[in-house]
Amino acid sequence: MSDSREKGWDTKGRVAEPPDQSSWDVPGPQPRDPAWERRTAPAKTPDGRGPAANRTPKTHPGPGTGDDFRRTVLFTVAGTALPGLGLIAARRRVAGWIILAVFLTSILALGVWAVLDTGGLASVVVRPTVLRMVTVGLIVLALAWVGVVIISHLSLRSNVTKVQRISGGILVGVLAFVVAAPMAVASRYSFDQANLVSTVFGSEKDTKSATRPTWPNGPTQAPGQPPQDPWANKPRLNVLLLGGDAGPNRTGTRTDTVILASIDTKTGNTTLFSLPRNTGRMPFPANSPLHNYYPRGFTNGNGNDAEYFLNAMYDNVPANVPKDVLGPTDNLGADALKLSVGTALGLSVDYYVLINLQGFTKLINALGGITVDINTYVAIGGITDLGIPPKEYLKPGPNQHLSGRKALWYARGRYGSDDYARMDRQRCVINAIIKQANPSNMLTRYENIAKAGTSVVRTDIPREVLPIMVDLSWRVKEGNVRSILFKHGEGGFSSPHPNFAQMQRRVTVALGETQASSSLPPASSSPPPASPKPSTAAAPKPESEDINRTCAYDPKVAATAQPVR
Repeated sequence: MSDSREKGWDTKGRVAEPPDQSSWDVPGPQPRDPAWERRTAPAKTPDGRGPAANRTPKTHPGPGTGDDFRRTVLFTVAGTALPGLGLIAARRRVAGWIILAVFLTSILALGVWAVLDTGGLASVVVRPTVLRMVTVGLIVLALAWVGVVIISHLSLRSNVTKVQRISGGILVGVLAFVVAAPMAVASRYSFDQANLVSTVFGSEKDTKSATRPTWPNGPTQAPGQPPQDPWANKPRLNVLLLGGDAGPNRTGTRTDTVILASIDTKTGNTTLFSLPRNTGRMPFPANSPLHNYYPRGFTNGNGNDAEYFLNAMYDNVPANVPKDVLGPTDNLGADALKLSVGTALGLSVDYYVLINLQGFTKLINALGGITVDINTYVAIGGITDLGIPPKEYLKPGPNQHLSGRKALWYARGRYGSDDYARMDRQRCVINAIIKQANPSNMLTRYENIAKAGTSVVRTDIPREVLPIMVDLSWRVKEGNVRSILFKHGEGGFSSPHPNFAQMQRRVTVALGETQASSSLPPASSSPPPASPKPSTAAAPKPESEDINRTCAYDPKVAATAQPVR
């Protein structure tokens, strides 16, 4: 029994051999399962060189490394300067190239326009409709540009560290400000300029003037032909500059400053004619309805009656004639002055510009003051008729920088002086304003200047004419400027009894001198040096004078000046 149990028996009664130990440890061959082999096969690399796990990987800069972030910063900045460049670097090539092409094309178009038609480009600043479109366009452009900066940065950026993410956000914020801030300022300036032009210069359809010229407002040209000169049929433009004394403590407006600027539209040469405020018997054209009311001129027969001086015409003529005596007009007083001054000087006056001297103070302050040379003591305050002396003076000296208040007294102060000295100083103020109103100063102070301008100026120049006025201003800048001042007792001029024929002769001579002097070297702003030897043959005295020399500092005169007490 024991043997049978130890050896065992198979099912047929044969003795079964005990199993080999190795058959328990090592299984025999098994059937192959192709599906299982596919699921469990080790992965191969794309180059087929075996399992990737058994190979040593190459090292690459990982996300967030310094090189990657520096590249992002570099192209973000470059993409701000040249919109679209950052997107191209981020492999958004189609959008990037479109944006870059639009940007470069716009810059090129503006450059070509500026070179070929500088006046046309500059005339944009006097077109309210265009200015309002520019205002909106600049805002849209700023938003789009900032959007391109943000998208470019996000497209360039890969996985970054927290510090890099914060640094990138700060960078984008700074770049967005750099782009948006100038656009915002330009948009505001454009808006202010549109309001200024619309407020001061009315549309020709919405304003009325009985003396405004009706010549075409702009050039006409055939397609494909070069632009015509808009002033070809207008050889001379005459603008009457008036300084009014309207204010809170005054009744009406007395035009104490009357200057006619006559501009040669071909050369830009300009001559200024200054008339004393107390000029009497001012004439009117024989064919004007005003001649019927004032056949002997603006006078009651007494050339010394202040109510019939030149400066009283602006208020007193409209008060004594029908308001439509000349036809529909918004300012009969200005129309009367234009007709009268033009008749006296033998020139047809086209437009007027009235400057309120009270608002003039605001304008000078908005400009940051003006700089003038002062050769004599100029009183601030004081009443000559009552013998009340001034408590303050502007002292002689070169390059005196004046605030609005002091500039007003420099232009108007006459205690211990006379109207003619004041007229001389007024020309110097005009010259100083022209110098002070340089492009950089206008840009930095433009908003204040625009606000002051709306309360200072009144004119009958329609805004439709402004674009070609800008074109003319370029010629005036390059032209020669001279002046003639009609003084009582000089050159045969008498304020209460003017000889208008003689005045017209002097005007003709002065215009010729201005034209002839344009071929001479520029005049120095310093007084002419004394001649060592007197000339044996005295040259004829010119009728006009150079403003720069008239307004220059003269140390000899300043040294002997004394304040009037």
